[in-house]
Amino acid sequence: MVLSTILAAGFTGADWGMIGAILLLLLLLIFFSLAEMGLSRMTKPKAAAMAEGGVKQAKALQQLVGEPQKWVNPLLLSVNICQTVQATLTGVVAGRAFGPFGVAAGVLLNVIVFFVLAEAVPKTYALQYPEKAALSTALGTKLLVSFPPLRLVSGWLISLTNVIVRGKGLKQGPFVSEQELLGIVDAAYQDDIIEEEERDLIESIIEFGDTVAREVMVPLPDMITVSSSFNLTQAIDVAIEHGVSRLPVLAEDDDVMGIAFIKDLMKQERVGLGSALVTEHMRAAVVIPEHKPVNRLMREMQAKKFHLAVVADEYGSIAGLVTLEDCLEELVGEIVDEYDTQHDAIVHLEDGQYLIDGSTSVSDVNDKIASSIPDEEWDSIGGFVFGTLEHVPALGEFIDFDGWRLTVVALQGRRIRKVRVGVIADPDHTPAV
Repeated sequence: MVLSTILAAGFTGADWGMIGAILLLLLLLIFFSLAEMGLSRMTKPKAAAMAEGGVKQAKALQQLVGEPQKWVNPLLLSVNICQTVQATLTGVVAGRAFGPFGVAAGVLLNVIVFFVLAEAVPKTYALQYPEKAALSTALGTKLLVSFPPLRLVSGWLISLTNVIVRGKGLKQGPFVSEQELLGIVDAAYQDDIIEEEERDLIESIIEFGDTVAREVMVPLPDMITVSSSFNLTQAIDVAIEHGVSRLPVLAEDDDVMGIAFIKDLMKQERVGLGSALVTEHMRAAVVIPEHKPVNRLMREMQAKKFHLAVVADEYGSIAGLVTLEDCLEELVGEIVDEYDTQHDAIVHLEDGQYLIDGSTSVSDVNDKIASSIPDEEWDSIGGFVFGTLEHVPALGEFIDFDGWRLTVVALQGRRIRKVRVGVIADPDHTPAV
């Protein structure tokens, strides 16, 4: 029926030429979709291995994968040109064949056909068979992106983008956001391209730049310290008891006066100065603001050769301390030595609930139990409960958030030490205190 309508419309040779061009553009878009998805999922080591093995078109593939900035923009521009031209031609042909209302129908049909044949089908195939898709399109893509006018126009358009959207160091574009990069890493793990440990390390590195000292510090109540009235022998005893090599020395107002290095104290004690005050043999403390980025702090520790810094809040009061080990643990996970007493901050109970240390970070809780507790205002799960209640809690007091019930089960003064977290089975049920 469609063919008879087209014939009745008295199509000329030019009209049939446009139909042929539409079909050709469809084939080109299928090729571009295969190339885009296949090349984006190909790794440099895999491409190099295929090239060394003499696989056909593998050398062209290796060149493309090695320099993705040279093919991404020209390929995207080619896709855009083809889609625009074929949509225009489809509208003209539909208008000639079916009249004004046919244009709308033709455009709708075009969207469906081109989405299925030129987007969904080739990209799904490339997801399932990335090597075949990449190899089959490598040579054609290399010839396409080496076409000088196409490279010139795509480069000019990217330069125009960088003029409109100004930013530091904008050179190539298009740009990948942090979330998109994390998604790529997760997809690589799902496809068994990288191991779970590699994925976790890459994600830690990406997120490391957003981490500040306050998020990794040991808070003041948990710090192992000595008073300024302690002598060397007493300070050494504290250090041995807790397995630490450096001790902050606190004044009566809890301000840090300096740092006592146990090696220094032992040397002095061995020559008979064990009764001397610890303040006489301490070193100056490095004090940093609580919002100092951890990546800059690590570089500073490396350059100036110190392993411990005191963290102060915006009012100058001591908030905690951070060590080089704390910073490294943000990258590689918990580091436990022979002096550490290891215990799980999050314990999965037999009844399906979780017993969580109040000092556990909100982000760690979210990762463990797949919750969505906000971490913008609160660093710890205990702080979240305290801040939400807006008063010092009593044992057994709870809050409900997003389907979870968080119950205070242990207190130390005004500080929440343990929180029990479980799914709310019955929202109207109030647990006994």
